[in-house]
Amino acid sequence: MIIVAVTDLAQAGTAPLSDDGRPGRAAGRALRRAAPALLAYAGTRLLGLVVLAIWGAFADKSPHQLLSARWDSLWYTRIAEEGYGYTLHLPDGAVHSNLAFFPLLPGLERVISAIAPLDAADAGLLVSSVTSLLAAWGIFAIGDLLYGRRVGVTLAVLWGVLPVGIVQSMAYSESLFTALAAWGVYAALTRRWLWAGLCAALAGLTRPVGAAVVAAVWVAAAVELLPEGRRRFQPSLRLLAGVVLAPLGWLGYVVWVAFRTGSATGYFDVQNGWGNGFDGGLAFAGFIGGLVIEPPFVGGIGLLLGVGALIWLAARCVRQRQPLPLLAYGGAVLVLALAAKGYFGSKPRLLIPAFPLLLPVAVALARLRPVRTALILGSVGLASAVYGAFWLHGSGPP
Repeated sequence: MIIVAVTDLAQAGTAPLSDDGRPGRAAGRALRRAAPALLAYAGTRLLGLVVLAIWGAFADKSPHQLLSARWDSLWYTRIAEEGYGYTLHLPDGAVHSNLAFFPLLPGLERVISAIAPLDAADAGLLVSSVTSLLAAWGIFAIGDLLYGRRVGVTLAVLWGVLPVGIVQSMAYSESLFTALAAWGVYAALTRRWLWAGLCAALAGLTRPVGAAVVAAVWVAAAVELLPEGRRRFQPSLRLLAGVVLAPLGWLGYVVWVAFRTGSATGYFDVQNGWGNGFDGGLAFAGFIGGLVIEPPFVGGIGLLLGVGALIWLAARCVRQRQPLPLLAYGGAVLVLALAAKGYFGSKPRLLIPAFPLLLPVAVALARLRPVRTALILGSVGLASAVYGAFWLHGSGPP
């Protein structure tokens, strides 16, 4: 489904069809245009896996297990194999229900493991491998659409060399979600309303932050309708269908959990059982404050600088005059990540889909000489690979 959507959307961003009118050639041109970005991005992922394998050899740990069978990956695999209904009661009173995990990734794992010689965990790795490339393609397409090919390539590589970029190769849902989000936003920017609504609906079946993609589609529709509204209100059927379709994935799962638990607030109760929820950032601020006032202070100061950098990037995105749908999406991901309580070590991972925040950096790097840009990205990529290996060999989940 997502591959078909990507092909169709990619054709929309290419030059007109050739004289024979075959859409396959348009898709081929789109793929060739994106090829440098995809190859460079694949290089970042390969580097990360090689460093992880070397580190694992010295630490006597299996890279395969680290990528496919730890933390959230185990929950997705259990859902794929057994369905929903598993609940873990911890000694501290916390109640961890697998209803906290949205169904698209485990659903894909179940289907793939049923038709291919792969177990659910390896099916999850396959999904992440394919969708990370599709995500990089969608991110390139947005950068290319707004600022040109070179910025698009740089943006895709920047996404790959994020400090926690190794998650893009894990049996987690970040790569799947980012692929759907990137192409959903791209579809909204190019007024492909049905595809925008479909991608938003599927993103809403992947992660709670799918609401950010819905926001992007609705803002794009509002931008489209407001000028018309001053003259006449005649929205197209495709636009209306996209607007209606966009929230159905997220809303449908939340409603299903409500029926499953017998409570209108069932999904949010499940999240509370995990210690998650939205508190406006109070818990996160308290966490940072505790690190700042206690020796050795480095962790708290580092977090303050990191949050400040994110806010600065968000402000730069506004000053850059990014399209409103892109600002709505990036802003929503940022707010939902920073203003949620829960396990704070996961916040860098929750920010992986916030690729619009990288656009100001991508534009700046693209202005440099290609050799200098390559050296910077290569150095950052190596540091990211080393940090990713260190991170996965730690005790806490990403």
